[in-house]
Amino acid sequence: MSLPPILAAMPHTLFPTAFGTCGIAWNDTGLTGFQLPEASTALTEQHLAHKARSQPAAETPPAWVQGIIDRVRLHLEGNLQDFAGTVLDWSRVTDFQQAVYRQALAIRPGYKQSYGEIARLMALGNEAARAVGVALATNPWPLIVPCHRVVSAGDKMTGFSAPGGVRTKTRLLALEGAELLSE
Repeated sequence: MSLPPILAAMPHTLFPTAFGTCGIAWNDTGLTGFQLPEASTALTEQHLAHKARSQPAAETPPAWVQGIIDRVRLHLEGNLQDFAGTVLDWSRVTDFQQAVYRQALAIRPGYKQSYGEIARLMALGNEAARAVGVALATNPWPLIVPCHRVVSAGDKMTGFSAPGGVRTKTRLLALEGAELLSE
């Protein structure tokens, strides 16, 4: 009797950016995770490995992953990139999450939408805004799927679960040239 093959953990790698050390995980299907900088490189790697169920890559990332890394670096230096065409491993999220993330991917750099607007675009109505927020809070690809471009109905900077919270959200939106309101 033969045993089933042991599934290898997906690889990830860390890389420096103007914002700090980011991390990216992938498999043969697409990206499985992305991590914005944490307080330390070790924490960035720990959170990415946990969320993406990945381990450090034994080899250099494939060219398509390196291309995404290069574009992330450019974006965080202020040379804005559109990540809408990035290949993602959608098997890691529910159909509802995927629908929400696809709406977020359509928001161009420098623009914002509210949770309610996304719910309406999905033909769900304003009452589903909270469900949209919950889906965005579990986004495995922050920055790549630009959940930072989704704000409250009053254009307030709320609900960013990535490292640095609302401060990081505001920093990313300012980098992208979005109009920000102050109180």
